[in-house]
Amino acid sequence: MSPTIDGVFSGSCTALVTPFDGGQLDKDAFCNLVEWQIESGTDALIPVGTTGESPTLSHEEHDVVVELCINQAAGRVPVIAGAGSNNTAEAVRLARHASEVGADAVLSVSPYYNKPTQDGLYQHFSAVAEAVSVPVIVYDIPGRSIVKVADETLVRLATDYPNISGIKDATADVARPTRIRNLLGAAFAQLSGEDATALPYLAAGGHGCISVTANVAPKLLSNMHKAWTSGDIAAAQAINERLMPLHDAMFCEASPGPVKYAAELLGICSAETRLPLCEIAPASKARVEAALRGAGLMN
Repeated sequence: MSPTIDGVFSGSCTALVTPFDGGQLDKDAFCNLVEWQIESGTDALIPVGTTGESPTLSHEEHDVVVELCINQAAGRVPVIAGAGSNNTAEAVRLARHASEVGADAVLSVSPYYNKPTQDGLYQHFSAVAEAVSVPVIVYDIPGRSIVKVADETLVRLATDYPNISGIKDATADVARPTRIRNLLGAAFAQLSGEDATALPYLAAGGHGCISVTANVAPKLLSNMHKAWTSGDIAAAQAINERLMPLHDAMFCEASPGPVKYAAELLGICSAETRLPLCEIAPASKARVEAALRGAGLMN
């Protein structure tokens, strides 16, 4: 397993969809997706995050998906298991389970809906970090959780808890990696959570991206990150330009609706989501299909 550069999670990491079939987990489709991701050069796998529809999974289903991912990956790439909740006790339970069954790290989202203060965020992530010994990646996504994790709070957390060792940054602020690098150094993993700005995020000092688009374009995104790391900036830019319409299409409606429809078009899994997410609109379907064709992913 070669998950990192200098011990830091990096490269093209996929926020995996959770396939459903008739309302139930489609375990075979999920394991096939994991295998395809690894074969395509994906650097790390992230089950049961936002893209994995974690809020709609039962605790049992959540645990099953994490275990399926770890077992299928079999140590070939790291698994950063989603372990987020707006209930701190539940986040702690999810993190402990992931750690116990062999996850390489956990991804913990800032609590949504509750709207905690910065001190509340600090105490929440502290509880998760104290519960496990594996690395904890803080997931900052104010577009869904309302409250942003302030840089000062992140510094406080990383200083007090050595296993808080990275951030998934979905703010689309491409100046932020440089600021955080100045505050916490190059060994603090910075992973973009926003596909369309992943390349400028790397240019500002980021290490990689936890990607939605990589569910359907894993090889291209793996190649983009490898090109960047090797210094072939022109090749990385060319792939980024090719995929930009697809990145945009993946968020034409609430994710993961569009990426699941794209996955269905490519024969990966059903487009089925769980309420309150529903089938995407005909115009959105047309946009997703056009973007896949434009990227050369469909004939």
